[in-house]
Amino acid sequence: MLRLSELRLPLGHPPEALTPAVCARLGIDAEDLLELTIARRANDARRKSAIMMVYSVDIAVRDEAGVLARFDGDPNVRTTPDTGYRFVAQAPAGSPRPVVIGAGPCGLFAGLILAQMGFRPIILDRGKVVRERTKDTWGLWRRGELTPESNVQFGEGGAGTFSDGKLWSQIKDPRHLGRKVLTEFVAAGAPPEILTEAHPHIGTFRLVTMVESMRRTVEALGGEYRFGTRVEDVELETRTDGTHQLHALHLSTGERLAASHVVLAVGHSARDTFAMLHRRGVHVEAKPFSIGVRIEHPQSWIDRARFGSCAGHPDLGAAAYTLSHHCTNGRTVYSFCMCPGGRVVAATSEPGRVVTNGMSQYSRAEFNANSGLVVGIDPARDYPGHPLAGIDLQRELEAKAFVAGGSDYAAPVQTVGDLLAGRASTALGTVTPSYKPGTRPTDLAECLPRFVLDAFREALPVFGRQIANYDHPDAVMTGVETRTSSPIRITRGRDFQSLNVAGLYPAGEGAGYAGGILSAAIDGIKVAEAVALRMTAA
Repeated sequence: MLRLSELRLPLGHPPEALTPAVCARLGIDAEDLLELTIARRANDARRKSAIMMVYSVDIAVRDEAGVLARFDGDPNVRTTPDTGYRFVAQAPAGSPRPVVIGAGPCGLFAGLILAQMGFRPIILDRGKVVRERTKDTWGLWRRGELTPESNVQFGEGGAGTFSDGKLWSQIKDPRHLGRKVLTEFVAAGAPPEILTEAHPHIGTFRLVTMVESMRRTVEALGGEYRFGTRVEDVELETRTDGTHQLHALHLSTGERLAASHVVLAVGHSARDTFAMLHRRGVHVEAKPFSIGVRIEHPQSWIDRARFGSCAGHPDLGAAAYTLSHHCTNGRTVYSFCMCPGGRVVAATSEPGRVVTNGMSQYSRAEFNANSGLVVGIDPARDYPGHPLAGIDLQRELEAKAFVAGGSDYAAPVQTVGDLLAGRASTALGTVTPSYKPGTRPTDLAECLPRFVLDAFREALPVFGRQIANYDHPDAVMTGVETRTSSPIRITRGRDFQSLNVAGLYPAGEGAGYAGGILSAAIDGIKVAEAVALRMTAA
C-alpha cells in the first residue's frame, strides 16, 4: 500500500471526485487504482473564499514500485506506515497482579493493556461507576450540591469524560500508540470517523457508554475494578541507599493491599493523594501550569470569523480556534481546551470552591463556543516555597471565586467590555453564559491576580484582530479556570518508575506527564508496557 498525502479538493466536492484526483496526481489510469481508503481528512480555511478539504489516502496500485520510483523524494508519496500495535510481553502463569490507581484515560488504558497481556490488573478508583457519577455531577450543575468523591474530577472515566472529548495531541508518537487508543475507542462504540478526522472528538454522552464497554472488556480478561476505594497511604521499605521499595497500599475500605507494581494514574485534582505521597517522601516537584477564565462567544460569531460565507457547511462543522499572545509584562495568554458548540461547566471537587471547565457533546450543537483563556505561571515566580505550593494557590483562587459568585457554587462573570474598561459588571449583554448552577456579574479582580487581568487587557484586542468579535464587549468571561494541568510532577526515571520509590509508576496528567485524553491514554500504554517488562524480566 501507498500513502498519498496533501490531496486537495474544494469544499463540497462529491465523494466520487477522490478517485480521479488520485489518478491525476499519480499519473495513472483508473483501472490501475485497485483500492482507496481515507487515512486522514482535514480542512484548510486560510482562504475563506476557497476553503479546501485536504486528504491523506492509502491506496493499492498495480505498479507500486514504479510509482514510488517516479515520486522518489516526494514526502507526500510513500509506503503506508505500519500503525499496528504489538504487545511487549505476556504474563507468565501465576504472575502477581499489578495495581492501577485511577480509572481516567491513563488508568483505563494502563489497565486495558495489562489485561490484554494477561496480567489481570486490579483497578482502584475513589469515585463511582460512570453512570452513578454522572448523576452526582448533574447534582452540582442543577442543584448546587457537591459530592466530593464523585464529580467532574473523580470517578470512572476521569475528568476527560466531562469535556469535549478531543482526541488529538501535539506529542510525538513514532510508535503510533495514538492509533491503538483510537482503535480501542472505536471497538468500544466511538464513531469510526475518529480514525480519519484530523481533529477527532467524541463528546460526553458517547464517552460514558464507551467507558462502560471498556470496563467490561478488562473484566472479561480477568481484570478487577474496585470503585469507592481511595488509596489513603503507601507502605514503603527504606533501602540502604535512601530509596524505597513499595510493598502495599492502605485503602479507605480498611484493607491492606499487597502491591509491588503500582501504576499511579490519579488525575490532576487528587490533592490529598499528592500530600500523602509527599509526606511519605516520594519525590514530588512543583511544575508550571496556567490560570484564568472560560470565555464565551456565540458559536455563529466564531464560525463566520473562521469560515466566512462557508459557515454552516456540514463538512466543516463548528469552528474552533487556537490563540496565543506574549504580553509586555512577560506573561503569555493563550486559549486552552477550546469547546465548539459547548458549555462551561462546574468542575470543583472540593467544598467551598468554584472551578470551571468546558464540555461539548458529539454534535457540538449548543449555542456558545467556549475556551479557557489562561495565563502561564511558574513556581519560581508565582508559588515558591515547597512542591505543593501550586495547590495552595489553586485553592486560594477557587475559594475567592466561590465567594465572588455568591457562596452557592454560582460562578463570577464579567463581560469583556467591563474588564477592558476596568469596571465591575452589574449586568450582561447579548451573550448568555452557559455555566450551571448559575452566574453572578462582578469584577474578576476579586478572584484573579492583577497580572492575569492586565495580560487579558493587552491580549484581547490582539485576538479581536485575529478573530472578529473576539473582544466584543458582550463576550462573557467566567471564573476561575485553575486546573489546566497538574501543579506538580511526581518525577520518574527512564524505566517509568518513581525516582526514589521502586514499584511505583507515576503516569498521566496528575503525575505531570500528559495533558488531555489522548496523551494521557498514550502515557498509560507506555507505563503499562514498562510494568509488564519489569514483571517478566529474568
